[in-house]
Amino acid sequence: MGTHLLVDFGSTYTKLTAVDLEREALIGTSKAMTTVKTDVLEGFEHALSKLKAAHPDMPDITAVSACSSAAGGLKMAAIGLVEELTVEAAKRACLGAGALVEQVYSHHLSKKEIKALKQADIDIVLLAGGTDGGNKECIIHNAKKLRDAALGVPIIVAGNKDAADEIEEIFDDSSQEYYLVENVMPKLKQLNVKEAKEVIRQIFITKIIEAKGIKKAERITGSIIMPTPEAVLLAAELLAKGYEDEEGFGELMLVDVGGATTDVHTIGKGFPKRSEVVLKGLQEPFAKRTVEGDLGMRYSANALLSLVSPFEFKRYYEYDNANIEASAKKRHDNIDYLPDTEEEKAFDEALARICCDYSVSRHVGHVEVVYTPLGNMYYQTGKDLTDLKYVIGTGGVLINNEHAKEILKEVNQKSDKKLELRPTDPVVLIDRKYILAAMGLFGQKHPKMALKLMKEHLV
Repeated sequence: MGTHLLVDFGSTYTKLTAVDLEREALIGTSKAMTTVKTDVLEGFEHALSKLKAAHPDMPDITAVSACSSAAGGLKMAAIGLVEELTVEAAKRACLGAGALVEQVYSHHLSKKEIKALKQADIDIVLLAGGTDGGNKECIIHNAKKLRDAALGVPIIVAGNKDAADEIEEIFDDSSQEYYLVENVMPKLKQLNVKEAKEVIRQIFITKIIEAKGIKKAERITGSIIMPTPEAVLLAAELLAKGYEDEEGFGELMLVDVGGATTDVHTIGKGFPKRSEVVLKGLQEPFAKRTVEGDLGMRYSANALLSLVSPFEFKRYYEYDNANIEASAKKRHDNIDYLPDTEEEKAFDEALARICCDYSVSRHVGHVEVVYTPLGNMYYQTGKDLTDLKYVIGTGGVLINNEHAKEILKEVNQKSDKKLELRPTDPVVLIDRKYILAAMGLFGQKHPKMALKLMKEHLV
């Protein structure tokens, strides 16, 4: 049956994972610097030679699957009507498809916003607005603005279906590439992102991979079938739900601390746990992903420090006389920097703790207390994750750190953040072999085997 090779073309490293199909066992992993600026196959071949050298008895490679977040990954703009509703629904469609949402706009697009869109480095625009049968004037106005702007990127229209005929006429009279899909919010507070996500993936496969110079890898790796963050989300969902008679872990959270962003994935319904709490706001997706572009270990180190004062930073870092700004700048300017002293290692751990703490604050649900003449009312926005069973850590700083479990405890409930619905006391697991994205890929063809391998190798 041979070896199934899983390839992740990352922004910094190209990572390979090999699975022996006959033995249903993980053979090994390897990585090399991603070489997208020259020839992406150079990094791939380097990683493959390391893998073969470490495992000379590896069976012949009979299947290859690949995902990618190289060259900045998939970048999108989300546009809707009301910020808390159709805009948020559009954002969730983008995030669920593995994109980084670079631009977000609500209501009528202005000249200033169109100018910002033209200057932004984005790959796709998702245009939403209005429930079916609701407001259609705004989405039609925005469609005209986008047509006239000639952005040169595909536009996915996922808004009020009553506006579809007019929007078709608007774009048919131009050279604009566009796709009409089901409304991401057909009814008030109801999420419907499946078709939009599928079209995003198809555009990624057919157009964006080629534009980012990664297409040339397909002659060796086969089709690059999804963005890496989507593969991780699929792995998390498989691990939570299980497959056939192979049980899953139940509701879980996955925290991926990277050089540029921190991604948080949760699998679970997140409904209120107490009878007196009323759910408020947009319906939450069962498999939810959020991305924090200002929380990262290298590219985003300077931005991260803008969130935390030097006094607050000391809560995470024990050294008194450190030059915090200089240490952050060093990491921002040298993205492949590896700490070589105890003080520098502790600084990296402090950054990772902040990434975990702040990203989870933004991801989890919150309770709002409203005082009324009849007594207190409690409103929940977002997911209640207090009973979450597992928290899984991945990303270089967690995989390679002996204190990873302590770092991940930053996601737990905190006395100073009592209104945040954080996990109470979850079991902590670490993706030491960096296989989650690979298992998300592998699970598309071999879900049961992928599930078993994750359960075996998460420690």
